[in-house]
This record gives sequence, structure tokens and C-alpha cells, in this order.
Amino acid sequence: MADYKAPLRDMRFVLNEVFEVSRLWAQLPALANVVDEDTASAILEEAGKAIAGTIAPLNRSGDEEGCSWIDGAVQTPRGFPEAYQAYAAGGWTSVGGDDRFGGMGMPKVITAQVEEMLNSANLSFGLYPMLTAGACLSINAHGSEALKATYLPNMYAGVWAGSMCLTEPHAGTDLGIIRTRAEPQADGSYKVSGTKIFITGGEHDLTENIIHLVLARLPDAPPGPKGISLFLVPKLMVDANGALGERNSLSCGSIEHKMGIKASATCVMNFDGATGYIIDAPNKGLAAMFTMMNYERLGVGIQGLSLGERSYQNAVEYARDRIQSRAPTGPVDPDKVADPIIVHPDVRRMLLTMKALNEGGRAFSSYVALQLDSAKYSEDAVSRQRAQERVVLLTPVAKAFLTDMGLETTVHGQQIFGGHGFIREWGQEQLIRDCRITQIYEGTNGIQALDLLGRKVLGSGGAYYNLFADEIRQFTATASADLAEFTRPLNDAVKTLDELTAWLLDRAKSNPNEIGAASVEYLHVFGYTAYAYMWALMSRTALLRQDQDVFYRTKLGTARFFFARLLPRVHSLAASVKAGSESLYLLDADQF
Repeated sequence: MADYKAPLRDMRFVLNEVFEVSRLWAQLPALANVVDEDTASAILEEAGKAIAGTIAPLNRSGDEEGCSWIDGAVQTPRGFPEAYQAYAAGGWTSVGGDDRFGGMGMPKVITAQVEEMLNSANLSFGLYPMLTAGACLSINAHGSEALKATYLPNMYAGVWAGSMCLTEPHAGTDLGIIRTRAEPQADGSYKVSGTKIFITGGEHDLTENIIHLVLARLPDAPPGPKGISLFLVPKLMVDANGALGERNSLSCGSIEHKMGIKASATCVMNFDGATGYIIDAPNKGLAAMFTMMNYERLGVGIQGLSLGERSYQNAVEYARDRIQSRAPTGPVDPDKVADPIIVHPDVRRMLLTMKALNEGGRAFSSYVALQLDSAKYSEDAVSRQRAQERVVLLTPVAKAFLTDMGLETTVHGQQIFGGHGFIREWGQEQLIRDCRITQIYEGTNGIQALDLLGRKVLGSGGAYYNLFADEIRQFTATASADLAEFTRPLNDAVKTLDELTAWLLDRAKSNPNEIGAASVEYLHVFGYTAYAYMWALMSRTALLRQDQDVFYRTKLGTARFFFARLLPRVHSLAASVKAGSESLYLLDADQF
């Protein structure tokens, strides 16, 4: 496997040249004195070095060894505790944290790049700080000042970790039917009892304490989602001075044996009257959780991108070195017995598909991160509201499309290796196994598609969709003539998406099955159109600078491949949507 190299040049291109993030930061008082282009560049440079040097070398060994569970204790693979301490000591667990409690206070568009690097290097490792960051988001947004002061500093510092305890054996997507209970106590605390499954980082040996956020019901809670509350439940109790005390009444009942992410502890957690503290108000747990979910779902999408990037780096190095057969047009390297496989059209097709999806995905994930930053930091109410509406619309696309494309990309990377791609020592098969979970957790991609089409597009009467589509139309209408080779097909894709949206708005009125029947294909049409927008934006910058550096000419070549070979996929997807739901119901249940 090739050594991982952080794609810093492309990250700087997206942030500084395409989106000009420093101009946005200057307009947001909360960020103007916190971050600028030089600060961001230094952070990404140092993060890339730390991650490539310390975390990436543990990826394969962590997969081979996995986590172990003995008498309720979880041991992570060799080297993980030491690497985590080094990662925390470098300040990398606090990049996006609130600076009032010891965080760096960086915007999401910066933490998104750090997340990509970390997950490319070692997804299993990256899940531990990711879950901690998610827990911190919810505590900071909804917890009392006392809870923030007690828990956030050590969580940002990496001394304590966090977990999110949502799923139960009978309740996954449908959290409204959870059974975990919380009994109020005279001192204002609660006793939490129940079992949670699939809890990432529920138990491990990386930190001295783990702070669990647990969804549970109060005794008088109304049924369904409106009766869920969120509780902070520490593994070890914390006294008024912040010192650790006795162990709380909770335990890890087992860990799962998984297809991938084997160095990430996925735990069954049992809460047996554990002491907890309510976050926000009673029965407001889902709202507190969803504050975190928009960030986390983008983060999972970035995981798909990350694994695709790592697979591409491995594959392109292999394709340049591996010699097999001659180029169709004749020998490229006559001094050797065969040519490198990168000369073959099909290998180039796969490499360019990987490159186009990765770079389009990096731009799109950064765009969504910028919307999160505007929604959080803008002091203009209209700008803040528009950014929030884009976040609501695009979050399911970011989670599902980035991870679907991540799996396609990692499969291409394996295929380029041929038989060696099937062999563990080359690392490509691990990337596929690890990537597969990204399509499942944090809401399966089918659920994301239903959320996009049912709640966000149809649920708003098309208003959220029109906000994004109008932005693209405004861009193409004002673009210069030399960008027409990109804006014309982009306009055509938007028109296709307009037609599908209108068609589904109409059909869903009389047949609710149309939503579920069309949702996945619709999300993919949306995703390719969003990537086309990103590629048009990148091409605008690259066209202006193509004489300056080969980087920009490479960017234009990749853009032309995307528009010629990948964007046309929307046509077959649109045909599937318009085929309707009838064929899904031609068989009775006992005919399957």
C-alpha cells in the first residue's frame, strides 16, 4: 500500500481559490479574529504530517488485530492508546471545539479537511474523536453551563472521550419506540436503565473517562419521538471539582465482530440505574441529538470520500508501476517487456472515475460545511436562514451520495490491482470493507433518500429544492461564455432534476409509494447534479489559471471527464424514477 499523503494542494484549491473562504470569515465577526488563510493552511499542513506519520501506519495492523473484550473491558489494538495520546497532545481533538472551554474554535470547513485526512489514514481510529466531537456539539448547544464547564474542557483535550447511545435491539431508525428509562432523583439527577447496541467507542482504553449521551424516556413521557429525552451519563463519576470518582452503574456487555472498522469498538452498553444528567429540557432529546446529526452525517459522508481518496492514491501508484501487455496504440515503453497498466483505456476509466468523484466530493463536502458555518456564525438573519435551509436539504445528500460514491471508488481501486486487490496485504480490500459501513450507520442511505425526497423536497413543497436550484441557475446565467462547455450540461442536469421534482410532487399526491420507489434514484440524480455544480465552479477558477500550472490543466481534464462520462448517468436514473412504483408491487410477499 502506498504511504498516505494528505491532498493539501487540492484542499487549498477548494478552500482558497474556489470558495475564497477567507472572504467569508472576514464577514463573520465570530470567525474574523479566529482564522485566516495562513492559519488554516498551517493547521492543515501540521495535521497532515501528524496523521500521516502517526495514525496511518496503524491502519492495517489495527484491522488485523481488532479490538478485544475481556470481562467488560475493551482493549484497542497495539499502538492505538499511544497514538491517541499523541493526537490529543497535538491539539487535534479540539480543532472544532468552543474556545471558551479550551477548543481551537475552528469552523466546520476546516475540521472537515482534518476529518478527511484522519479517516483516509485510519477510519477505525478516526471514529473515536469523531464521536467525542459529536457529543461535545450536543452538550455545548443544549447542556447547562455547569455541564459544559465540567465536561467540555477534558473532552476537547482528549483526556475524556464521548459516545452517542441511541440504538436499541428493537429500535434503530424508529427511535420513537426506545425502552430505556430515566427516573428523576431528589438531587436533580436521573437513574438511567436500558440496553443500547452498536455504540461506537462505548468502551475502550484510550482515555480515562467516557461521557455517554443516552436517549431515554421519563416516566410521564408522551409516546413516540416527542417523549424522548437526552442524558449525560459518565462512565466514571465526576465531583464538583472535576475529579474522577467511582464507576457509574453501566457496563459493556460485549463488542461486535464486524466486516470492517475492526479497530473501532462497537459495543453493547448496559445501563443499570446509572446516574445521568438531563441535557436541555424533558422530552427535547431528539432536537438536542439532531444538532449533532447534521455535522455527524456530513462527517460520515466525508468518511466515504476519505476511503475513496486512499484507494485512489494506492491505485494510481500501482497503475504507474505494474507492467502488463502493450498499449492499444503500440509500445509506450519499448525498453521493457510490457507497458504500465495506466496506458490501458479501462484502467484510465477507473482512475479518472475515482479522481473525478473524489475531487467533486471534496468540493461538495466543503460547500456543505460552509453552509453549516454560515448557519452558525452569520449575524444576518436572512443569510443564516438560507444557509440553514441548504443544510437541511443537502445533509442527506452529503451522507448518502458521498458514501455511495466512496464504495464505487474503493471497488475501482481494488479492481485496478487485479488479483492483488483481493489479497489483504495490499490494503485495497480493507478499504472496501471499511467503506461499506458508511452506507449503513448514522441512518442508512435508503433512509437518507427518503428524508431528502419525502421530508426535505416534497415536505417543503419544493421550496428547499428551489433555493439550491436557483443558486445554480444564477451561476450559469452569469457565467462567462468560455465556461459554456460546463454550464450547458449543468443546466441540462438541473432541468432534469426540475422535471423529476415536479413529477414526484404531483404523483405523490395520489400514490405515497412513489416516494419510496423513487427516492434512491432521485438522490443520485441530485448528487450528480450537485457534483456538476462543484465541477463547474472549479473549472471557472481553473480556466483562468490554466497557463500558470499543470495543476489547473489537470483539473480541467478531470472536469471534462466528469461531464462526458459520469454526469450522463442522470438520464438512466431519471428513467427509473419515471417508471413509477407499480413494478415494485407486482409480487405478493410470499412470491419473493
